[in-house]
Amino acid sequence: MGGIEELVGLGGSGGPQRLRWIGLGPQAPERVPLQPAGLEPPDVPQLPDRRVERRVLRHVQRGQRRSEGLEQLPGIDARLAQRVGQPGRRALSGLISRGWITTGFIGAGYAAHMHRDSLVIVTPALADANNGNWQTARRWARLLAPAYRVRLVAQWPEASADEDTSQTPGLMLALHARRSAASIAAWRAAHPSAPLVVALTGTDLYRDIDTDASAQRSLELADALIVLNQLGAQRLPPALRAKCHLVLQSCSHRQTLVKPDGPGSRLRAVMVGHLRAEKDPRTLFDAVRHLGPRVGRVGDLRVDHLGRALDPALGEAAQALAAQCPGYRWLGGQTHEQARRRIQAAHVLVHTSRMEGGAHVVMEAVRSGTPVIASHIDGNVGLLGVDYPGYFPPGDATALARLLERAQDDRGWLHTLASTAALRSPLFAPEAERQALMNVLAGAQTRVQNTAPARS
Repeated sequence: MGGIEELVGLGGSGGPQRLRWIGLGPQAPERVPLQPAGLEPPDVPQLPDRRVERRVLRHVQRGQRRSEGLEQLPGIDARLAQRVGQPGRRALSGLISRGWITTGFIGAGYAAHMHRDSLVIVTPALADANNGNWQTARRWARLLAPAYRVRLVAQWPEASADEDTSQTPGLMLALHARRSAASIAAWRAAHPSAPLVVALTGTDLYRDIDTDASAQRSLELADALIVLNQLGAQRLPPALRAKCHLVLQSCSHRQTLVKPDGPGSRLRAVMVGHLRAEKDPRTLFDAVRHLGPRVGRVGDLRVDHLGRALDPALGEAAQALAAQCPGYRWLGGQTHEQARRRIQAAHVLVHTSRMEGGAHVVMEAVRSGTPVIASHIDGNVGLLGVDYPGYFPPGDATALARLLERAQDDRGWLHTLASTAALRSPLFAPEAERQALMNVLAGAQTRVQNTAPARS
């Protein structure tokens, strides 16, 4: 009878290693260093986001690979304990909890295709949108995949898939109260006792829930609500705040780059966001004009603007400004990786939004060591903190222009912005976001269990 032939585990140094056993004896395994494919190191300038995400999305969308805590696999605990001992079991559990083991097989003859709750994430924006909602949904799918069988859909029920009503329905996590309202209502009608979590975007919180009946209905149907900045819950009716939870979004950390800082160096600012009214690019346009010769051909300020023209009139205005002011460049749509590199290389990120739930670009700047000049709105203050010194009144182009000039003329102030923002960086770590999401989903399941008799 053969034993475990090869098994991934942790070596004595804590790093991932491959452990080999021959037969069923208690001999110590041979340790061979192993680099888990696709894992992102925490402190490198550019990370292979696309390679990792494609692999994980295949996993998420097909729902074929499984991972479980070792103690949850019936019949595995005792038999593994006899062969590898308690240290080996702890190593396996650690790897599984971190998502490093996602195969459906542990050892020869040990089937691990055990049941996990299914989780459908509804996002109106899919990959072709390349916007904040899509980045959120994709990241949540990746973070939750080790604990749930996740699939991403634009709407529920899916037009091309018949639901297996013989199986338990699992959970729904819907992004956007208004745009996902039809999916939310359909889920609640089909599954009155299945957990339903709704994540509120900026347009939900700061516009739609005040006037849109479908968005308001989504709030009522949800077992739990998610807001994405620390001030978000204040926008909800008091009766709904008890089921509201904060989940700060996350991104990988990037090395802080050394930027030109001596006499004669130019300040490089970057703004990232598709051109639409909510992002208020006209405030940036007017600020650039206020700067006059400083954004001219020999000026000391440069502004790069990234984003597709979702509003054609704003695209035309950006083109006209670029022709008028050589220090301003509209670079159009960019990949997520390209945007992150430009944020990382800039002296400062400019964020002019009038309406924001919790902007990815703000946390990406903070996690790259790039300070932020931002409009004083809840969505920004709820990320950067009430005492952050880099705010300007929303829509005030003159105030924005003055802050850009100060960033160039007073590099000590710019360094203060960077050090103040750096204090917020741990809040946007992926593990913090994953734990917050897990807590929300677990709480929603408990809430449903406690209210099941009343619902039925």
